[in-house]
Amino acid sequence: MTSWDDAVARLVDGSATLLSLWGEREAVHLALLHEGEVVHLGFACRDGRYPSLGREHPPAIRLERAARDLYGLDPVGLPDSRPWLDHGPEPTAYPFLPVEGEHLHQIPVGPVHAGIIEPGHFRFTCDGETVVRLEERLGYVHRGVEALMQGAALEKAARLAGRINGDSTVAYALAFARAVEQATATVPPPRAVWLRAVMAEIERIANHLGDVGAICNDAAFSLMQAHCAILRERVLRAAATCFRHRLMMDAIVPGGVARDLAPDGAETLRALLHEVRTRFPPLVNLYDATASLQDRTVGTGVLRTELARRFGAGGFVGRASGRDFDARRTPGYAPYDMLTFDVPVLSEGDVNARVWVRIKEITQSVNLIGQMLDRMPDGELRVAVGAQPGEGLALVEGFRGDVLVWLRLAEGRVQHCHARDPSWFQWPLLEAAIEGNIVADFPLCNKSFNCSYAGHDL
Repeated sequence: MTSWDDAVARLVDGSATLLSLWGEREAVHLALLHEGEVVHLGFACRDGRYPSLGREHPPAIRLERAARDLYGLDPVGLPDSRPWLDHGPEPTAYPFLPVEGEHLHQIPVGPVHAGIIEPGHFRFTCDGETVVRLEERLGYVHRGVEALMQGAALEKAARLAGRINGDSTVAYALAFARAVEQATATVPPPRAVWLRAVMAEIERIANHLGDVGAICNDAAFSLMQAHCAILRERVLRAAATCFRHRLMMDAIVPGGVARDLAPDGAETLRALLHEVRTRFPPLVNLYDATASLQDRTVGTGVLRTELARRFGAGGFVGRASGRDFDARRTPGYAPYDMLTFDVPVLSEGDVNARVWVRIKEITQSVNLIGQMLDRMPDGELRVAVGAQPGEGLALVEGFRGDVLVWLRLAEGRVQHCHARDPSWFQWPLLEAAIEGNIVADFPLCNKSFNCSYAGHDL
């Protein structure tokens, strides 16, 4: 695949999946998954214009709006010309899409919310209590991460990458490190590769436990949240014991890892695995046997398989709707190619299915950590990263789904870096999943998606 037009045709006919689209001053870039391989294409925008991908493939629309806001690149034929990012200039009214019909009313929610969550505006159009349309406005927490990356030394850039999204610091740090290593032809030591995977699975377990509890809490079943919160705290404390930070921040660096497993780390992790294996199954039984809880989650917020595949939805959102994709397996990376694990896939596409994918993934992650502890190699933790110029692109599996990082290096510094959170392709699907549900079920649907604001708006 060598041309922009060919890439568009592949996306439209479904033989390829959009991974990301991003801009520079005079070029636009496209990454897609085709036949199990990641393909990267560039398009020179000599007059600041390029043919819109979103005109033919809607999952690209928000990415093109963001690239236009950041770099002034005009996607010719883009069906949605509204601005996307909030840069904080003089306040202007945002033109939400019109909805016509009798007996319809609108409910605005946000951008400031009741809790400590990040800002996002949700505009509900309803017929009574039934949601006819949901439209999101995000972009409030844009922090200029790409601009901060430009010219940064690798050490500083790695720290920035790990702070793009606090609940996915391992995933982002790993994607950044692997992109740097590809750009510089650096091979990290085997022990570092395995330790990175241990951290990634710890992060996955912690976040899935938190999500299962929070979803149940939004269905007024706070008992599950209390028990899941206790287990999640056990996971975070084990992470702190093993890697000196509850979120394992700054532990993964280009060339390897900055910290080895603590002397008592293996014992701590084995005790944690035993606790999760012992205490989590009764909670799963409690979830499955509580009729009032099942009444809220089963059949609620259904995302159709066709939409999940068209948007390339990753993680539990896609896998609960029949999209069988996991970056650890396709295109794949070490050490997962040497480990045994299943990727749980369901077809119902409702809140309950998204809960069950998380439940099954917790079991898989526990088993993966056990395998890695049994086979953990000895040796160095880190090697020096070369200073040669180059480009690198990495796709890794975070707890929400696939995280992508592309970068260009020169003289040991970052010339340009683009990071793409899985939420880019999940937020639009939340709008589709809530249609036909009642307003009171939105918190439940929203938490079952658990899309990121910060990762999406960087």
